[in-house]
Amino acid sequence: MQLAYVMTETRGATDRLLTSLAEALEAKGLRTAGIVQSNTECSDQELCDMDVRVLPAGETIRISQSLGAGARGCRLNPEALERAVGLVTARLQEEPKPQILIVNKFGKHEADGRGMRPVIGEAMALGIPVISGVNRMNVEPFKSFSEGMAEAAPTELEALVAWAEAAMQAAG
Repeated sequence: MQLAYVMTETRGATDRLLTSLAEALEAKGLRTAGIVQSNTECSDQELCDMDVRVLPAGETIRISQSLGAGARGCRLNPEALERAVGLVTARLQEEPKPQILIVNKFGKHEADGRGMRPVIGEAMALGIPVISGVNRMNVEPFKSFSEGMAEAAPTELEALVAWAEAAMQAAG
């Protein structure tokens, strides 16, 4: 099983890294599945809008929601995320099968057993390598979910592409 996670220190860097990874692999003709995230800074508030693009060239879905001024709760729109989950799940069943699953983030939703967590499990059951972003708050739940089988992947693009190519080759 090939399962890895990436963590970066700079806000938004993991999103940019995984987007670049997807673009680099697709440019080489490799078959991707999953979601990558982009953030749009909002001029009227401190928080950004969060969008995910379904790989390889699917739709872009806004997964954040406005909770109003002063709100402190989670801004994730679970229905929007589940829409993306459904599209990625369908992609895993297509022929030819994807060669790698890229997940923008194993976050609180996934730590609680929802979101992309079942998709990660399905990809692993199908023998598809998986790479996911994770933040410091959720690295322990990710390691618990992976039963210690996940490895930290490099955070430099070239090294990450090399990891992904080796994982795909090992998967056959």
